[in-house]
Amino acid sequence: MKNESQYGLLLLQRYLYEHTDDQHPASVADILAFWQEHGIQAGRKSVYSAIEVLQSSGMDIVCVKSTQNRYFVGERLFELPELKLLVDAVESSRFITAKKSERLIEKLGKLTSESHARQLDRHIYMDGTAKPENECIYYSVDEIHNAIQEKRQITFQYYEYTPQKEKILKHNGYRYQFSPYALIWSRDCYYAVGWSEKHGKIAQFRVDRMTAVEPLEQAAVQTLNFDPAEYVRKVFGMYPDNLCTVELLCDNEIMRSVIDRFGENVQTETVDEQHFRATVEVAPSPPFFSWVFTFSGKIRIVSPAAVLEEMQDMAAWLK
Repeated sequence: MKNESQYGLLLLQRYLYEHTDDQHPASVADILAFWQEHGIQAGRKSVYSAIEVLQSSGMDIVCVKSTQNRYFVGERLFELPELKLLVDAVESSRFITAKKSERLIEKLGKLTSESHARQLDRHIYMDGTAKPENECIYYSVDEIHNAIQEKRQITFQYYEYTPQKEKILKHNGYRYQFSPYALIWSRDCYYAVGWSEKHGKIAQFRVDRMTAVEPLEQAAVQTLNFDPAEYVRKVFGMYPDNLCTVELLCDNEIMRSVIDRFGENVQTETVDEQHFRATVEVAPSPPFFSWVFTFSGKIRIVSPAAVLEEMQDMAAWLK
């Protein structure tokens, strides 16, 4: 019957997609047995015809010719190495909760054969940072994305922690009114950057600490010439300190590191055969000082004196 034929075609498509790959091809006998399990009685010619239909519709079915031809799905939307990369990213992300990681990896496994899906059971060992527990974060991200696209404001509450590590709402549940411009991924965390009515300026909030995110009908407050990439370069580690111009005396060998951090347009000039001077605009904060420390004296702050003194105080404290 026509309906049985269509049903058999759909079953075959699912069977080949879920059960076959280059290491696990299926024979005609395997396909007939699968059909029979689902109440379809058919012959070998029906299998050949169904495979031809699926191939003509664009499904990449590879035939391994032998005394008994075998078939498997060749090209898929994602190749196995690509899926492994995606699984590693999900598993190692501190932004995604353990429960959500498990669910996402399970879904990724549906994009390949059962045999290949078992290879996606991988465990990436992180640097000791625990995954978050805030399951609402995914809905918050979606709500913020919508507001950015529609250029509208949102409102939300924000968590903070007591000295006893108890999570409480900041300012007794105060609802922030916010015009989001961009979502920025930094140090494995999401930050919403935009205009904060409470602060009267551009500010950033950790998305995993935002809760009860709701859209508003009010149009977003626009700030001209806001550049997310430039914002990240200037505000190290998303610290909200005031920006200032800093002069750095650098050894020639670390020019690449300076360009990696500040971009190819960073202002530099030659000092002598061994050194160059870089003039940058940064937030003088612990992440910036930590970056300078990593070069063991090959980068030195020249001015302003206040920033140099602040870094020296931090170095003394660390000792």
